[in-house]
Parts: sequence; structure tokens; C-alpha cells
Amino acid sequence: MIKTDILIIGAGPTGLFTVFEAGLLKLRCHLIDALPQPGGQCSEIYPKKPIYDIPGFPEVLAGQLTDNLLEQGKQFEPGFTLGERAETIEKLDDGTFIVTTNKGTKHHAPVVAIAGGLGSFEPRKPKLEHIEKFEDKGIAYFIKNPELYRNKRVVIAGGGDSALDWSIYLADIASEVTLIHRRNEFRGALDSVDKVQELKQANKINLITPAEVIALNGNNNLESITVKTENDNLDIETDYFLPLFGLSPKLGPIANWGLEIEKNAIKVNNALDYQTNIPGIFAIGDVNTYPGKLKLILCGFHEATIMCQAAYKIINPGKKYVLKYTTVSGIDGFDGSRKEAPKAVVKAIQ
Repeated sequence: MIKTDILIIGAGPTGLFTVFEAGLLKLRCHLIDALPQPGGQCSEIYPKKPIYDIPGFPEVLAGQLTDNLLEQGKQFEPGFTLGERAETIEKLDDGTFIVTTNKGTKHHAPVVAIAGGLGSFEPRKPKLEHIEKFEDKGIAYFIKNPELYRNKRVVIAGGGDSALDWSIYLADIASEVTLIHRRNEFRGALDSVDKVQELKQANKINLITPAEVIALNGNNNLESITVKTENDNLDIETDYFLPLFGLSPKLGPIANWGLEIEKNAIKVNNALDYQTNIPGIFAIGDVNTYPGKLKLILCGFHEATIMCQAAYKIINPGKKYVLKYTTVSGIDGFDGSRKEAPKAVVKAIQ
């Protein structure tokens, strides 16, 4: 039986940052994740994808963000159960929980924080004949290593942030990038749309809209695609076709835990502490929903911070916690190490 203060289900960015915020409150964390390594989608699907909206980082690769979060929380000695899926939960008479994985590993904690991101996920695949034949032979649904596409011809299909961001990123790597979308309008960030248009004007991206890929051609490997446009059908030779239509999320076993679910997400009380309808169980990050919810990593960081304050009160009933700024108090790690706040900063605040 693994015992901890806060049991975190999901070792993505939000779950990893929870370790740090809990550590400031002297609370220990243990994380469960079905993936074999921490980082969630940032590690498994797009470790080399740049992220632009993390405060203080004009640009940071998803894998680098994971490494930084692991380093930030290391001083608080988190535990990990990786490669196992949280399967069942049992609430004991004293209000604590036992969570058991699909491999039978049991975890005991007074607080459970579900930070499972989008849950288990599968790529949304276009309905194209013989698509399975070309998977890993010219077709990929995620980009893990952009260097694979260096000096190659790449066709990307999609109209969201992922399709736009990768088109921009690969414009300086691939020999040719073609972006295809079935509409003239895109769903992604406006600045990304503007950047794609600029790259099109500079002849660094071929943009074909409205259009749709209707056929895949080749023998052992993908050799070309057929694209239907308003006026004609085009055959485009390519080395890689990347249909980036997003993920189809599934909550998995968590959906059977008695939690209030809305549109495949867990409803929480955002006016207070992101607690679910079951006291002691919280949901933070992309896995939760509430009025005005934004599925952004930085929003998950905020939710984790508020959740940890509420968890402290559950774990230490009647004990008052006085919030201290790390710029003044520094950070005490569980291993006895201490990071002092810079004296100049402390003096300026005083």
C-alpha cells in the first residue's frame, strides 16, 4: 500500500506542478499515470512542439517544459506509479481513499486530485481508404521528432492550433510544406493564422483551401495524395501526410467513479476550490469543466495552486496556514535543502 497526502492521477504539466505547490505546504504527493514516463501529452505526443503561452517563456518545447517541472518538484520527493491506469476508487469510513490500478497497485490518501488532461486519447483519423496501410509508412497523427521531416515534402491537414503551429514550425525544416483545410476559415489562434498567411506570401507554405484529401496513393510507402478542391482534383507528391485533427478523449475508468460528468469532463466548483461532487476528490486541468473554462496549461497551474490550499485544510483540520511568498520565505525541500530568497528582493518587499 502506497500512502501519501495527495494522490495525483495524471503526470502531465498540471499534475507535476501540483507537486511543487503541495510541497510548499509540506504535503507529499504521489502520481499515477498510464504512460511509461511523466509529462502526459507533452512527452508522449509532441515533446518537440513549441509552446508560447507559458508565463516567462516566450517559447518552450513541450518536452523541455516537462523536464523543468520535474526539476522544480524534485526537492519535494514525489512518488510515481507509471505505466499503470487508475482503475477503481474506494472511500473509507474515515473519509480517505484507496485507489487501485489495473495492475493491482493500491494507493491510500486523504485527498485525490484528478489531473488526467484529456484522459486516455486516440487520434481522430480521416475516413480514407487504406489509411492503416500507410501508418508509419508516410502517415503520422503526432509529431514527436521534427527532425524526421528535415528536407522532406510534408502535407498537413487540419484547421486547428496543432495544424497551424506545426505548419509554421516545419516551414524552416521541411523542403516543402502544404497545409490543407476544408474551409477558408481556421479555428486556431489569430496570430498563427496571420503567420501562416505571411509564410504563404513568402512562398514558404503552400496553402490550399477549401479542400479535402480524398485518396492516398503508393505501393509500400505513401507516395502522393489526391486533393479535392472547388474546381478540380490535384495529385500532390509527398513524403509524409500528417492529418492533425485533434484527439478523441475518453475518461476511461474514472467515468465510473460516481463523479458528475458533463461532455466527457468532470464538473467542479470553480467558485471555491475545484472540488468535485465527492468531497476530497478534486479535478484540475483539462479534465475538468465549469462555466468559462479554458483548456490551457497555465489555467491548470492556477487550479492546482487553489486546490492545494483546500487540500491542506482537509489534511490539517483546524490548523491555519499563513500564505508566504517564496520571494520572502525561500523554499524548504523535504530532503533538508533550502533555497533562500534573494536578500535584495526581500529588502525591496520590506
